[in-house]
Amino acid sequence: MIAFLRQWIEHWRTIRRRWQGDARRLAASDPVNAYYEAQRRAARSRAQGNTAEYWHWAKVASEVARIEPRAAMDFEVVKAIADQETAGRR
Repeated sequence: MIAFLRQWIEHWRTIRRRWQGDARRLAASDPVNAYYEAQRRAARSRAQGNTAEYWHWAKVASEVARIEPRAAMDFEVVKAIADQETAGRR
């Protein structure tokens, strides 16, 4: 049982490092629009039915919001991004 728990914790840490790394890369490449880019990727993944990637990019967006004070975060823009991504998949 201990081995299973260690394996599960390591798996969770690997996933966490991935979204934190993606958030840092997006924030470094474009601090102002990094949040929107993560939201765009989340919406695209959701529209494609890729639930795991949707959750990944949603976490990336949250991490960008946490670490990058210059990130623009207007909900109307996020809604427009979601509408744009879902309209392209119909």
